Amino acid sequence: MSSSDLFVSAEGAEWVNPEPGVVRRIMTYLPEMMLVEVAFESGAVGAAHSHPHIQASYVAEGSFEVTIDGRTEVLKQGGSFIVPPNLVHGVKALEKGRLIDAFTPHRAEFLK
Repeated sequence: MSSSDLFVSAEGAEWVNPEPGVVRRIMTYLPEMMLVEVAFESGAVGAAHSHPHIQASYVAEGSFEVTIDGRTEVLKQGGSFIVPPNLVHGVKALEKGRLIDAFTPHRAEFLK
């Protein structure tokens, strides 16, 4: 599949569990862009990693310690961050929360 439907209901997106205390679902995507919701239990970690995609993230709920290329800041609901390609980044949920992640191009490995 090279793209999702133009409209995806909350019930139409399947949750997966990539790390302990973390679940994510693909909201919608085209080859050029993907929107993903990621929910974290308090204390859960999105392990440090890098990828060739540009990532922009919005804190929809909760607060997170976000580290990008060795720089760490705490972001609360309404905050956002952007990760240029190939920079090491990760998050820790300081409380239960959700991120909305946009990737360009889409993360093909998320579709497997």
